[in-house]
Amino acid sequence: MASMELRHLRYFVAVAEEGSLTVAAEKRLHTAQPSLSRQLRDLEQEVGAQLFTRGARGIELTPAGRAFLDHARLALGQAAEAVAAARRAARPAKATFAVGFLTGQEVDWLPHVTQILRTELPKIDFKVSSLYSPDVADAVQSGELDLGFMRVEPRPDVTYQVVASERLVAILPSDHRLASGTEVSPADLVGENLIGFSDVPHILRDVVDTYLRQKGVGVEPSHRIDNFAMGISLVASTRGIALLPAYVEPLLPWSVVSRPLSGDPPTIDLAVGYRRDNQSPVLATFLAGIDQLIAAGPAGLRNSG
Repeated sequence: MASMELRHLRYFVAVAEEGSLTVAAEKRLHTAQPSLSRQLRDLEQEVGAQLFTRGARGIELTPAGRAFLDHARLALGQAAEAVAAARRAARPAKATFAVGFLTGQEVDWLPHVTQILRTELPKIDFKVSSLYSPDVADAVQSGELDLGFMRVEPRPDVTYQVVASERLVAILPSDHRLASGTEVSPADLVGENLIGFSDVPHILRDVVDTYLRQKGVGVEPSHRIDNFAMGISLVASTRGIALLPAYVEPLLPWSVVSRPLSGDPPTIDLAVGYRRDNQSPVLATFLAGIDQLIAAGPAGLRNSG
């Protein structure tokens, strides 16, 4: 057979993470299952060890497979970084500057970015995108974005500077019994239908979980969400309560309201992230003006606290 290729590693990691040949083939790799099975057999032959077993819960890794998985992920990551480095080195003649925002934050922070870069904008191809925070971090890490507004997501080559600390508020139906008050206490959440978070907004999830644990509130979420839009929809449809950053308040429909949390409400940091090895002069201009951005705070009508 031919020597091991990157596609073999991609196939292996996909099956290991999905725990199913069918799911990996159809949803992640978009290939036929027999072809995938053949590629995995070729990989095991090349490695010289069995990597998978079929169990009651689907495909499971052998000890050799578990040892191979970490190195396979590392190899794929290094290959992606090599591609990103080549792309950065081959930038087009006209400078581009790409900024990514945690969805919803562009309302507050894009006006400040354009103000700082006002002399640069006519000379560059300025790109703006809106993504989940981990996706913003991945794009900064890979070089697809020059700058990101996001949570402090751990990435090896991304440098962060916190620009704001946002308070969390309770989001609830406008006709909920707690909406008649001026604030919501942690004790009010006991017995309520609480909407929690998946592993995607993991930093927000950790902040909320820590807050509830410190306040002695033992509530098991009835639903878990990936983003604030899903949270707002579930609040309206299930009559639940979600704890979300205050920046979502201007985006609430009439059927949903926010109330501050009493006492010492939890906060979550918003940061800008960039790579120190990014030689973009536009990035240098932005970083030179970052203090004025921090001092100005959100550009929206609310005060994020």
